[in-house]
Amino acid sequence: MGARAGLCTAFVAGAAGVGLGVAGRQVKQRFGCPPRRAPGTGSVPTDVVDVAIRSADGATIRGWWRRPPAARHGGARWSGAAALVVHGWGGSATDMLPVSEPLLGAGLSVLVLDTRCHGRSDDAALTSMPAFAEDIRSALAWLRGQPEVDQARVVLVGHSVGAGACLFVAAGDRGVAAVVSLASMADPETFMSRRLRQVMPSWMASLALRYIEHTIGHRFAAFSPVHTIGRVRAPVLLLHGDRDATVPVTDAFRLHAEAPGHSRLVVLPDADHNDLEALDGATPALLDFLRDNGLVGPTG
Repeated sequence: MGARAGLCTAFVAGAAGVGLGVAGRQVKQRFGCPPRRAPGTGSVPTDVVDVAIRSADGATIRGWWRRPPAARHGGARWSGAAALVVHGWGGSATDMLPVSEPLLGAGLSVLVLDTRCHGRSDDAALTSMPAFAEDIRSALAWLRGQPEVDQARVVLVGHSVGAGACLFVAAGDRGVAAVVSLASMADPETFMSRRLRQVMPSWMASLALRYIEHTIGHRFAAFSPVHTIGRVRAPVLLLHGDRDATVPVTDAFRLHAEAPGHSRLVVLPDADHNDLEALDGATPALLDFLRDNGLVGPTG
């Protein structure tokens, strides 16, 4: 019986190992990095400055730096609020430039970021919400180092995976003044599980989820927005389309429930996941949020 039990254990372990290998290859192929689109520059306004930021591990991440007229003409005496804007999975800084417009109009300086594997930034073997967060931290350090930026008045603005990464960063950085989340998922493990089970058996999907955690070096619970938003001490504005077919609007309600007292929820009518144009209708709510939290205009 002992020999049979040993053979059975070895067989199960071997099958699990093969399954993990197959699951790992499928995860890397489908979810390791999104297809990189050519970073178009035709729609880039003439007032942007192309910046290159060195990450902690030596990679170069790129961004578009925009300054409001008061900052451009006020020189070193200007000390104002600033925003760091981050795209979602497969997006780019160029895609997010329209999001910078109301922020710029409100008097904020704006850095629109390309995370690694996206836009004009360096490549990587794989990326993830924690990897987005690492690039956000590097960009945040750069932004806080600009002489015209008030370090106490920096807001993080993210879309989808970028929104989740912004919440993850803010959960560990009490210096973040506010977070604006556009269409963040509540729980990446649930999100990934649904998609993995469309392409592989349930048992293999479970192995794949553990493989993902091992590969990115974080348990899902450590960075899932449904957990991190409760650790964020800054005010949070949740914007979410009611026709989001990628991340259902119920995720936004779930996040709002986990941040009682310091989050606002605005549901955008007729807006899907990537419908950034719908933000035009949310501009008054965005400006009210910034104004209420001391993020509009220069300091005295």
